[in-house]
Amino acid sequence: MTILLIEDEAPAARRLAKLLAEAEPGATVLPAVDSIAGAVRWFQSQPPPDLLFCDIQLSDGLSFEIFQKTEVRCPVIFTTAYDEYALRAFRVNSIDYLLKPIDREKLVESLTKYRRLKESFGGNAAAGLRPVLEKLLTNLCPSEPTYRDRFLVAFRDRLLSVGVDEIAYFFSEQKTTHLVTHGSKTYPLDLTLEEVEADLDPRRFFRLNRQVLASGGAIGAVFTHFNGKLKLDLTPPHADELFVSRERAGEFKRWMGG
Repeated sequence: MTILLIEDEAPAARRLAKLLAEAEPGATVLPAVDSIAGAVRWFQSQPPPDLLFCDIQLSDGLSFEIFQKTEVRCPVIFTTAYDEYALRAFRVNSIDYLLKPIDREKLVESLTKYRRLKESFGGNAAAGLRPVLEKLLTNLCPSEPTYRDRFLVAFRDRLLSVGVDEIAYFFSEQKTTHLVTHGSKTYPLDLTLEEVEADLDPRRFFRLNRQVLASGGAIGAVFTHFNGKLKLDLTPPHADELFVSRERAGEFKRWMGG
């Protein structure tokens, strides 16, 4: 079996290749491709692999563009740092995905799913791929997205409306989500952090980790840390030290750069 990786983060590509070597010792993992443009050239000049692992967010855009620009005649397992709520479209389709950092057991499950898919289509596991991807792209990337511009919060015996421009960041603690303003006011929200993230413009807010979702205006100093992580200071300060994982560091840098 030949496997192609489309991944623009070299550490993530090396880690996935290592996990695949352990899970599929007989497989040949081809050199990773790191961009949409490079992937289009690859598929137009090379025979298709048996299986493709494809990161969703690449340096030059969303990898779904690859499938719009060229024919991909192989099954796909997407890899992504996005939270699971944003990927509900996958659940009804014969395409799998893996959340980063990739877990070895989940990888093995995906490979098993690939074999079943291959058998069900008589060896042609890519059958029906294009309409499924088009539906997925529509669900994840609507042409005219709308985002929340304010939140209603409880303060003592009153309700306050807090505009998005006033918000520095959100954080989750003991199963409660809190909103923090640039003026250092903190309010509890009756929403999960995942629900908050889904309502906000991703160009303005970034999910730093499982506990914190921050606006660009709240990002203070950014320090390189060991093992490819980034250490961040927020304004107003957050009680805990904040890190962006190695797997998400590249995406965070692109977000910060606009």
